[in-house]
Amino acid sequence: QVQLVESGGGLVQPGGSLRLSCAASGGIFRIAPMGWYRQAPGKQREWVAVITSGGRSTNYADSVKGRFTISRDNAKNTVYLQMDSLKTEDTAVYYCKRNPPGGSYWGQGTQVTVSS
Repeated sequence: QVQLVESGGGLVQPGGSLRLSCAASGGIFRIAPMGWYRQAPGKQREWVAVITSGGRSTNYADSVKGRFTISRDNAKNTVYLQMDSLKTEDTAVYYCKRNPPGGSYWGQGTQVTVSS
């Protein structure tokens, strides 16, 4: 059974930074592309970033490009999201997702609030 546990969320002022982590257990982590998504109150969940299984390729939503960085450590079964120059509109619950092969799984989410 694959489990994903996000951490690192919190309250930060505009312009600040946070680093989210997503620790995976079960399955074979290194074969799976991983992604980050977010859902703001009253809005649909949206894709934020994705990284390939080996970590050589990444892609970002236009709204976060140049400010967020996705990375992974396959030895630690962990994917990260470094968020810099945060804006109030980045406030949301952030979720990590494991993509196939090996199934599709979601974490429980971590709250990020950007406010002065």
